[in-house]
Amino acid sequence: MSFCSIADLQFSFLLHQAWLDHHSRSLGLFIDGKFERPADRRSHSLSDSKGTVVCSTTLAKEDDISQCASSSVNGYKAWSSLTCFQRAKVLLRMVSVLGQHGQCVSELCEMCEASCSSSSLVRLLQFYSSWAQLRDTLITSWTPLGVVEVVTSDECSLYSLMLKVLPALAMGNSVIVVPGRSAAPPALLLAQLFTTAGLPAGALNVLTGSDVTLSAKVAQNPNVSYVTYSGNKEDGVTLCQNTAGLGVPVSVSPCIGATCPFIVFESADIDSAVDEVIEAAFKRKKEVHWVLCVQESVVDGVMDRLKLRLAGMKCVSLLSDEHRALVDAAVQEAQQQGATLIQSSAAPPSGVQYPPTVLCNAAPSSPCVVTPTPGPLLPLMTFRSNTEAVTLGNHSPHGQAASIWTEDLTLALETANGLSVGSVWVNSHSVSDPCLPSSGHKDSGTCTDGGQEGLYQFLRPSSSTSRPRSSHVSMDYSKFGAAASPAVFPNESDSSSAPPVYQQFVGGKACKSVSGSSVAVKSPGGDRVLAYCPDGGRKDVRNAVEAAIKVQPGWMKKSPTARAQSLYSLAKGLESKKQDVAKSMSLQTGLSTEESGKEVDLSVSRLNVWAAYCDKIRGGSLPMPSSGSALSFPEALGVVGVVLPNRNPLLSMVTLLGAAVATGNAVVMVPSQKYPLPALAFVQVLQSSDLPAGLVNIISGDGDQMTAALANHSVIKAIWYWGSAEGCQYLQHTCTNPLKTLRLFCQKDDGGMDWTQPEPAFLEETWRNAVQWKSVWIPTA
Repeated sequence: MSFCSIADLQFSFLLHQAWLDHHSRSLGLFIDGKFERPADRRSHSLSDSKGTVVCSTTLAKEDDISQCASSSVNGYKAWSSLTCFQRAKVLLRMVSVLGQHGQCVSELCEMCEASCSSSSLVRLLQFYSSWAQLRDTLITSWTPLGVVEVVTSDECSLYSLMLKVLPALAMGNSVIVVPGRSAAPPALLLAQLFTTAGLPAGALNVLTGSDVTLSAKVAQNPNVSYVTYSGNKEDGVTLCQNTAGLGVPVSVSPCIGATCPFIVFESADIDSAVDEVIEAAFKRKKEVHWVLCVQESVVDGVMDRLKLRLAGMKCVSLLSDEHRALVDAAVQEAQQQGATLIQSSAAPPSGVQYPPTVLCNAAPSSPCVVTPTPGPLLPLMTFRSNTEAVTLGNHSPHGQAASIWTEDLTLALETANGLSVGSVWVNSHSVSDPCLPSSGHKDSGTCTDGGQEGLYQFLRPSSSTSRPRSSHVSMDYSKFGAAASPAVFPNESDSSSAPPVYQQFVGGKACKSVSGSSVAVKSPGGDRVLAYCPDGGRKDVRNAVEAAIKVQPGWMKKSPTARAQSLYSLAKGLESKKQDVAKSMSLQTGLSTEESGKEVDLSVSRLNVWAAYCDKIRGGSLPMPSSGSALSFPEALGVVGVVLPNRNPLLSMVTLLGAAVATGNAVVMVPSQKYPLPALAFVQVLQSSDLPAGLVNIISGDGDQMTAALANHSVIKAIWYWGSAEGCQYLQHTCTNPLKTLRLFCQKDDGGMDWTQPEPAFLEETWRNAVQWKSVWIPTA
């Protein structure tokens, strides 16, 4: 359908009611550029805030999913075959379409409570159309993934949905949208508008359903290459668990329900801060829960202003009597812990109405702070210094965003740097723009959305191959890793003929495993014992993580130059031990001495590359359309667990170790169970290096047992895994509380990865997997 044929639709888009009436208020599925309404499909009714039925949406079935996936494959072929200029032209044409029908989109969003203004959509389209134009110029050696599934929960806004759909399209992918209930009608309308703007049929399909189980069924289709989700965490966890074992990467952005600090310093404009916190906590649609943190010296003034501003505010309608019971219980418990109330009026004894309430002097451990209930509640806590403010701001398990109020720019930037969140707003809140990259820190996500950095989740290096899909296997997750390899206790004889006994590396020291047991490492032919390696377990992982978490914050704060010098020194140390390490590798892998020496040389070179990377990619200022300044910069993930591959056992280890350490992380590494000796021989290099004790830890042992120990440790933020299909499934199912960033490869194909390749995109992908992004927005007068 061409752009001009919009007149052929024979109905007016000027009002959302006209569009709904045209569809008899029964919306079908949008597949292959048109609406499909199978006669035997059930439907779901959608009501507005007053309880009036707006329309109904069709519930997709398996046949619809197959039809949609086939359409998306064809749509991908047509869309990706266009030039960058042609794709950009379609997205820009959509801006003109929205200029004509923006009112209809905005009204439909308002009616469905999927808030998104037409101006916000226009900004998204303009931003990503430019990136569609520049993809092959500024993002070289990368290629689109193929068919991408974008999923949102019922409460998620249309803006959050399109923040994932548009970059996926801009990079040349086709998209299957599985929207939540509130965003479904406007998503269907936009899909139809995209078709009139010239988007090829099948490049954007929309399937609607009753709950998140539909998205898992779509992910089971072998044509889907990537799944990305935005919404509440509960549905995100369900999606991860339901797709575990399918071999399709899944990223999660829990943008609904996070707890965010609103920090007010004594140097702030108190009146403006109070006005804005009331706006954020009580007047806007609450996608996040705010916690007000006020410096002690001005808390009395803040409380007086809160009393004045709250006076006369109307009660807020809760969703149900159950929510009212939760609010009453939270308020009662906070009062029992010493909190006092500031309310706009007395709470009605019953019903779903509740007044805006500030819980003054709430305890940091109070449920209203840690696990806030849905309702108009604003906990208030106090702090004395900047250090205490950062501690309070980081108290929550979430790391989505924070608002800082002060006229002291240096104080604002120091605080922003200390907060473990993806977005920081100075003297403002809830600023959104597609040029701002943001990663969910801690339990607030596993991917980056927005900015150039958010584009890479929809791309892969051109030199890499598509990952093969797998099938879900039935397994008892509680028993995974329970059956370890049989351990031995070698006799540490002085005889020169006895096989050597290697040690693991924990906390900067070579040591035995906690159990004291070892496993025999045999020759490639299996006819003789080459050495004994420590048989590590859960307690060894615990000790390694404790050592890593102590040293990682200090290492992250070191200058990039200092980190680079440490890596250069490590490379030099490896070069000096080349003969010993090469001998160990040759002994176990069966490679010739010459081939082993070449891998050592490549490993030295790779460490030097990562040393050079340290001070080369540091983020910078961003071009915001409104007045003000925006900054973005990469930050370390924290502690990274790595289960190493069999292929190129030394080179793969230093590649992953170098990427993690160069970006400020600490690592707990598990050597290949098949070839552990090269990694353990590397311990002598680490012992003579100047890396801080505990920054790099190497623990050998049963692969499944070590994987389970890493997965169940709450401090570890990311796991990079090469192993069995069962191990991949276990990690995706288990690493959900808290969320961990996963990089999973099935060992049988080793991810198709050639560790010897010097491709820039390969190194850049590894680097990007080792960082998370933070954006800081500073408005001007």
